[in-house]
Amino acid sequence: MKIGIIGPGALGCLFASKLFLAKDTRDRILLIDHRDARADSLNSKGITFESATTGQQQLAIPVSSKPADVGPLDVLFSCVKSYQLDRSITFAAPLLSPTTLLIFLQNGINHLKYGNRLPRGIPVLATSSEGATRIASGHIRHAGSGQTFLGFLSPQEQTTCNKLSAIQSLLKKGGISCTVSKDIRSRIWAKLFINVGINALTAIHNIPNGRLLTSDPVLQQLKGLVGEAEQVAIASGISIQEDPVAATLTVCKHTAENVSSMLQDVRNHRPTEIDAINGAISQLGRNYNIATPLNDSIASQIRDIEGTYNEHQQL
Repeated sequence: MKIGIIGPGALGCLFASKLFLAKDTRDRILLIDHRDARADSLNSKGITFESATTGQQQLAIPVSSKPADVGPLDVLFSCVKSYQLDRSITFAAPLLSPTTLLIFLQNGINHLKYGNRLPRGIPVLATSSEGATRIASGHIRHAGSGQTFLGFLSPQEQTTCNKLSAIQSLLKKGGISCTVSKDIRSRIWAKLFINVGINALTAIHNIPNGRLLTSDPVLQQLKGLVGEAEQVAIASGISIQEDPVAATLTVCKHTAENVSSMLQDVRNHRPTEIDAINGAISQLGRNYNIATPLNDSIASQIRDIEGTYNEHQQL
């Protein structure tokens, strides 16, 4: 089974490193990057992988920026940002055959639109709470273990289901706790609630997750953001299995020292996924005529921060 991972950011390098370190998949892994120079650099230097259990390791994971030279894969993990999806699917077209599983691992919910349609390949939706911090290009730290869920939005043939089960097994052998879910949409929304409550607030206040619990005004804002998202989810027909606010507070406690992906983006002056997270709640709220003033406001604040990037670069 040939496995590709497109997007050599924090999560992409984490999954690539975990699978590369597993005996059964070491020779099957290929990172895909759309930047020629970065791909050359990563091939030359390797991927630096840090974890509390193994320390720092230098991994010679192959990287390609030429999908046409690679050809169709059995499985392709999409670990690009949500706003990069359209371009990345076009770029990755030579990697996809009619039977390739394309596994979407984006934050938010904007990638759900691909769940039932792709120009080529079979879409698999996924969500992961594995913690990964990007230290530098090709250098990541495993910030904490989590749960990964995979699933289809529509029924598939048994051979396709068996293929997904094989991927689940390979991820487990790589040390990634993984479950195939029969209701992946609800799993993705469960993570969305957490992202809605944590990501933008940590980015605005420039604090790790746990610090959100130390200020009552910020804590109340977190609860309000998640509460609005819950109302939108109910209107969307989502099955909610766990209290979204309680789940978000638990994640804050368990990942107290973690730096959210959105805060990492803001600190590095990169575009954020705000439109797929709080912005998506605002848009759905308008669709269902549900007021979402807190999500509207915080999405606007993050966009304002993004608008200052060029100003900072000119100073």
